[in-house]
Amino acid sequence: MHDPSQPHQPQPSEPPYGAERPAVGGPAGGPYYPGPQPWQAPPPPVRWTVPPPPGTRYDHLARTPVNRWWRPVVGTIALAVAFVGVSVVVLLFGSVVAALAGVPVIMGGGRLFGDPVFELAVMLLSIAAVLPFAFGTAWLVQRRPPGTLSSVLGRLRWKWLLLCAGVALVALILGQLAMIATYAATGQDTGELFGWVGWERFLPGLIVIVLLVPFQAATEEYVFRGWVIQAFGAYFRTPWPGILFGATVFTSLHAYTDWGIVDVFSFGALMGWLAVRTGGLEAPIALHVINNVVSFLPAAASGDLGDALRQGAVPWQALAGTVVQLGFFAVVVVIIAQKRAIQTVSR
Repeated sequence: MHDPSQPHQPQPSEPPYGAERPAVGGPAGGPYYPGPQPWQAPPPPVRWTVPPPPGTRYDHLARTPVNRWWRPVVGTIALAVAFVGVSVVVLLFGSVVAALAGVPVIMGGGRLFGDPVFELAVMLLSIAAVLPFAFGTAWLVQRRPPGTLSSVLGRLRWKWLLLCAGVALVALILGQLAMIATYAATGQDTGELFGWVGWERFLPGLIVIVLLVPFQAATEEYVFRGWVIQAFGAYFRTPWPGILFGATVFTSLHAYTDWGIVDVFSFGALMGWLAVRTGGLEAPIALHVINNVVSFLPAAASGDLGDALRQGAVPWQALAGTVVQLGFFAVVVVIIAQKRAIQTVSR
């Protein structure tokens, strides 16, 4: 023990009084430099969109790690408001344009405007303009990549869509032949199947149909098959609640009666099932586009576009064509999807 009465003698391990202690990690009397530190990667940036886990089925793509019970509810309400709001805005805008262009505004008797081509354009645009809101709602409210509305790959599979479109065209032709045969077998007059009003009257309708029908049909699929099925899929393991609810709402927005209700509901339900079965909206979009284009073109060519815009009763004989069309399309698409190993879950 050190005696306080004696001066302190430096120990061998200590520097003498007045001498500067050597810096740790550096030369004696030099500045302190820390030794090499392990490199640490900067934290990854926070991403707004969060993709679903790998192996997720189409109807469950809204089940991302950031999903909460309220997101599908809020998103559905927002999209419904957008659907109605956009329709009203487009209709008002169309009324203004019609007044400036001298097109009669009827707004009654199942008709909106006196010019059937102009009316068709407004009707198709009022639906097609909702498409960006469907993508925006998925991105903003659910914080998921908007492409997950299209397919399990997060995008629209264009080659698969075009292949389905070819199948849809064959299915529609077979359905029309079956319907005509049923009319003939039951002694019903099918009337004049084809007419021609000349290129001058046909071209405006052709342009409107080709430009707007694909977007109108695709929008309905994204809303009633894509969004609705995935919103229900956030809560249910089975896709059928979403499929049936989407088909019901889809049918209610059409003015068909009698057998027409069965026709539209069957279409909506089968398209929902195919979306889940094939992992995306390509097959439903393909059939919907082909069906609507071919439905409007003969009416435009014969000058009966105004009658084609009216919806009402559908004779039961027409269901024969629907059964053949939908049955052929569903069976062939499923077979091709299996042979081509079309992706049905996310990667």
